[in-house]
Amino acid sequence: MTGQRLGNASLWSLVVPFAAGAMLAMAWGRPATGLLVISAAAALIAAVLVAVHHAEVIAHRVGEPFGTLVLALAVTVIEASLIVSMMLSGGPEASALARDTVFATVMIVCNGVVGLCLIAGSMRHHVVAFRVEGTIPALAVLSTLTTLTLVVPDFTSSTPGPTLSVGQLAFVGVVSLVLYAVFVLVQTVRHRDYFLPVGSTREDAHAAPPTTSAALASLALLLVSLVAVVGLAKVLAPLIESAVASAGMPQAVVGICIALMVLLPETLSAVRAARNDRMQTSFNLALGSALATIGLTIPVVAVTSIVMDLPLILGLPPIGITLLALTLLLTSMTLVGGRATVLQGVVHLVVFATYLFLAITP
Repeated sequence: MTGQRLGNASLWSLVVPFAAGAMLAMAWGRPATGLLVISAAAALIAAVLVAVHHAEVIAHRVGEPFGTLVLALAVTVIEASLIVSMMLSGGPEASALARDTVFATVMIVCNGVVGLCLIAGSMRHHVVAFRVEGTIPALAVLSTLTTLTLVVPDFTSSTPGPTLSVGQLAFVGVVSLVLYAVFVLVQTVRHRDYFLPVGSTREDAHAAPPTTSAALASLALLLVSLVAVVGLAKVLAPLIESAVASAGMPQAVVGICIALMVLLPETLSAVRAARNDRMQTSFNLALGSALATIGLTIPVVAVTSIVMDLPLILGLPPIGITLLALTLLLTSMTLVGGRATVLQGVVHLVVFATYLFLAITP
């Protein structure tokens, strides 16, 4: 049973966090070799997967929607740490990295993850159902945050280019944090029932939750896994940048690679939930991840930029604004009815494929 499987920590879930930490200690500060890169990448993937496992143990203990929130926050910590570390070490070339990564996260989540979940769920259950009262407000917050952080900087006049002044950047950072905090309050306290899965078909609904000691152990191992993920990603980040440059691809592809890497845990969890007819859980993961990325990453990046006096480009180019507007419109049309089929999933994946294609060949 899933609940028993989550509650009983297997050997791999205990060993992998410390093995990944050992790999990080071996790779830190050493010149990159083929074997070292392969080992670090394998350790990174293993640490990501074990982080998902322990996040799910905690989620099963605290229940929905707290479980999806734990995983979203864990992934966002990874992403924010990666962006800040690469901003500090990348120089002026990394000035648009935060924008590219945040935009990539929104496009991956709202098109890639949502599309996969809709297809996975509808292929197995024909029609998937979810709660409009939970998904539409989440999309409203996401639309506001993406417009303020990725579109408005293109039209301000205080500074040249798609940037914000110090005051404007501080304002956007505070507003992003406040909006996300209010959303979390509504999701977990005020209207928690809006974000619970529709019906009672969840296979975990009647499984005994893990004990408190098991949940606390998973929390500790989750933290160890996250430290390993952040460190290993920092080790591999320069290699990703050089590989993208060597291939002659735009710098924005680096942000896409980072977002794809850190969103793997949530993608796996969301698709699995959709196959189990828990589409609301999938949307909690997807939209919650996008909201956490903007609501937490932008304030951190803003503080880093102001304190360290680093350049920060936030405004999207015209093609990016067009794809963002299409994504938000399409997502609102998908969510407004509370039910969806495989058709909506295919449309989302087509938009995602278009985004990837135009990112590689602008």
